[in-house]
Amino acid sequence: MKIALASDHAGYPLKQHLVEYLAKQGYEVLDLGVDNPNVSADYPDAAQAVGAAVLDGRAERGIVACGSGVGACIAANKIQGIYAALVHDVYSAHQGVEHDQMNVICVGARIIGTALAEEIATTFLKAQFSGEERHARRFNKMLALESAAHRPTGS
Repeated sequence: MKIALASDHAGYPLKQHLVEYLAKQGYEVLDLGVDNPNVSADYPDAAQAVGAAVLDGRAERGIVACGSGVGACIAANKIQGIYAALVHDVYSAHQGVEHDQMNVICVGARIIGTALAEEIATTFLKAQFSGEERHARRFNKMLALESAAHRPTGS
């Protein structure tokens, strides 16, 4: 599986750790930066880089790291076709894929450590959408919300 990772300056140490860890686990890792924790970088840029890679097929899933994960998650969800969640626990890492077709996770480098991040990333990448009718129905409702959000006012 191909996985895209990016971060702002605050998320850099965790992103770097995950890049190395996931490569050792056999994943094809696309490191979209940043490359230096000492230069200020903005989380919307990291979210955009990962979102673009997922949407254009360079990666099947993505991980974005920032200080808390919150800003990255908000930014990622502004990209049509990206279904991101703030994930700091293993249950959410698989449930979001199995039930909601989550394709990007956002993590807070100032919130979780490397061991938990490894477990979350591995769980996220191994999870598959269940395909159950109730989950498909709910996902289709999310698609309808997304489509409605992009319609001009008064349509």
